[in-house]
Amino acid sequence: MTTEAAFLGPIKSEPPETAGLASRLRGWLALLPLVGLCAGLAAQALGRLDIAAWAWTLPTLAVLAVLLTQVATSLARGDVGLDLVAVLSMGGALALSQSLAGVIIALMYAGGQSLEAYAAGRAGRAMTELISRQPRTALRQEGEAVSEVPVEVLAPGDHIFVRVGDILPVDGRVAAGRAVLDQASLTGEALPVTFEANAPVLSGTLNVGAPFTLVAERRAAESTYAGIVRLVEAARSQKAPMARMADRYGLAFLAVTVLLAGAAWAVSADPLRALAVLVVATPCPLILAVPVALVSGLSRAAGIGVIVKGGGALETLAKVRVLVVDKTGTLTHGRARLQSVQVLAPFDETDILRLAASLDQASGHPTARALVDEAHDRGLTLVQPSDVTDMPGEGIAGLVGGRRVAVGGPRLMRTYGIAFPQTQLILRENAATATVLVAVDGAPGAILAFADPLRRDGARTLAELRACGIERVVLATGDRRAVAESLVAGLPIDAVAADLDPSGKTAIVAAERSFGPVMMVGDGVNDAPALAAADLGVALGARGAAAAAEAADLVLLVDSLDPLPRAIRIAKRARGIALQSVLAGLGLSLAGMVAAALGYLPPLQGALFQEAIDVAVILNAMRVLRTSGTSGRGSEAPAPPAAVVTSGQAGAFGDPCDGSR
Repeated sequence: MTTEAAFLGPIKSEPPETAGLASRLRGWLALLPLVGLCAGLAAQALGRLDIAAWAWTLPTLAVLAVLLTQVATSLARGDVGLDLVAVLSMGGALALSQSLAGVIIALMYAGGQSLEAYAAGRAGRAMTELISRQPRTALRQEGEAVSEVPVEVLAPGDHIFVRVGDILPVDGRVAAGRAVLDQASLTGEALPVTFEANAPVLSGTLNVGAPFTLVAERRAAESTYAGIVRLVEAARSQKAPMARMADRYGLAFLAVTVLLAGAAWAVSADPLRALAVLVVATPCPLILAVPVALVSGLSRAAGIGVIVKGGGALETLAKVRVLVVDKTGTLTHGRARLQSVQVLAPFDETDILRLAASLDQASGHPTARALVDEAHDRGLTLVQPSDVTDMPGEGIAGLVGGRRVAVGGPRLMRTYGIAFPQTQLILRENAATATVLVAVDGAPGAILAFADPLRRDGARTLAELRACGIERVVLATGDRRAVAESLVAGLPIDAVAADLDPSGKTAIVAAERSFGPVMMVGDGVNDAPALAAADLGVALGARGAAAAAEAADLVLLVDSLDPLPRAIRIAKRARGIALQSVLAGLGLSLAGMVAAALGYLPPLQGALFQEAIDVAVILNAMRVLRTSGTSGRGSEAPAPPAAVVTSGQAGAFGDPCDGSR
């Protein structure tokens, strides 16, 4: 199995009909005690207390039966759940002929489950929409015919007709013309983005322009959107440390509840006091507040193009203090770009670029691709080279339109006996550039400088990360130290670690833990070990290496660090609100338990008091879904148009400063 296939794995999602059935059952379960409560109150008003008692008892027994089944299932798994408190309170109410209190407890429990399901569903809406939007079929073109086929049968090279309103089923390229795509569901980008012919486009994006033909580059199971769906499924299934902490505290809470109820009964000789303690003690702040707040945070993050693999990763994101960041494809674009052209007499710049780019069509080197792209951008007409000799590590030579052209480094020029004037040939070892020489018909023609420039938003994003609590920033790169230091000069970076292999990056992550929890950001296969070793691994770019996405805890769906500060703010807000809900809710519950033990809060009033606490806790936890701030810069709003996914493959350039070809 390939690394990418291992990352993607099978999709495991709950069928919509199953989720809908469970939701309806929860609704009926909550409706039973509500109907029983109303019927009993009506019977009581008519003086039929016997009918009222049965109207309250039967729904309570129904809810209690469902609850006992859930408790038995939990106990079979070795999970001592907090639902035991609800079992004791409902059973105690029926045993003590407190049928009205019993039905209110049943309504509180069943209604709480329904309210929790609603809150969790609303909190996870962005994540659920990502899953539900996955296309099932596509229109495949075969000659002049178009047939609808399952997306599973699509193969690289297939031509797919994409209508207006269709979601792209696979990663590919625009065959001809242009495509206007809405990427909001993936990246949070509010405005449609236009892609010209041959531009790469992502699966999961929505066609809002004219119909176009897509040439598939990956199978559906290996495409970006399928990987995102799997990340979302993993995020939904993982349990956060805070939730596990709530479970541990819940067991302690259960012990305190039983002891306090027993003590109240023993001291007062009144079993109703014990029942009142059990009623008030239903620990919904622990059961509901943490998952609702964290799922809300996961959903908010997904809405800005950040997939967090579970509540545990979200909690860690809120606590990171050290950022270790790779350079190529992370702080830089990960691809070479032509920076300057120094033409030597008697040649012309346009002619030199046309000849060199025509020859470089036969080369796979990153600077060769950059030169060909530059020529296309300038509208130059390229010709097919012949008699090509490609010398890896040195350069390439051949015939272009009858002229002998050589493109490469100094060693290639020395091989052909071509001497560039030293006064003009300045190879700067400390500069963050790659120098490429061009010779035509045995004469020096031009000196080309290529670079992998810093992203425009790099300095601002690093400053925002500092404001979000990142106290130390370390650059970890495989580039030469002089190159790395020259490139990041002036950025808010505390240390530069250069000349690193994957094991070296992992060692840097381990060493930086002395300063606090470490977040590692990378995008390539060579970053995967360090991402896995960090407290929080962040993979950059939806089209990045599968190994990096598999090892990471958080995946940015755009080739930019721009969403990361907003994701940290969301994580801090979610964690803070979860703790706030737990502490406030448990504090009120404990106060009510003491009041009940002392006889100041009877079972009926205790049930109403606890229900009010439950509603308040859930509503407070759902505040995470609200945007904290305006939609301007620095808020949690979607990124501006500049932050959309770039058309280049992240991490493809490698070391841009090596002049050898």
